[in-house]
Amino acid sequence: MAERPRPKPETGATWPRLRLTGRTYLALRAMKALGTQENRVAGQMLADSIGKTPLHLHQVMSPLVKARWVRSTPGPQGGYQLLVALADISVLDLIEAVDGPTANNVCVLAPEVCPQDQICALHHAWLHAREALTKELGQMNLAQAGGASRGAMPVLRVTAGL
Repeated sequence: MAERPRPKPETGATWPRLRLTGRTYLALRAMKALGTQENRVAGQMLADSIGKTPLHLHQVMSPLVKARWVRSTPGPQGGYQLLVALADISVLDLIEAVDGPTANNVCVLAPEVCPQDQICALHHAWLHAREALTKELGQMNLAQAGGASRGAMPVLRVTAGL
């Protein structure tokens, strides 16, 4: 039997997910790399450490700068510097800073918000699972977040500070 294609989510809705997006994964790797340094890290060096271009790094770092966890200094002597200890940022905070709020009431069976008067068959199970997952992610901080399945977290080796 052929697998039925999933409909695309409506504008503003996303399918419930149980994995990090690529952008969040890169943001976690960048934060972990910055957490190994006391001083500002050149953008090219940080980009190299996560295997991306400086332009892509800028896109990854933008929500972290907006959250005031990282300082971005432009120019030849610029770079990125961690402003908040990794232990003070939860994994859930990082996910929501990069991808937006996780509480969206999008149905697990259809790409739409579950109407409160006609909840789907999995509504209560999904709600409990989501609450448990967000609780765990909210209790784990970035310092506790270890290596990821696609490889170890990057380590920056800086020979001279900026």
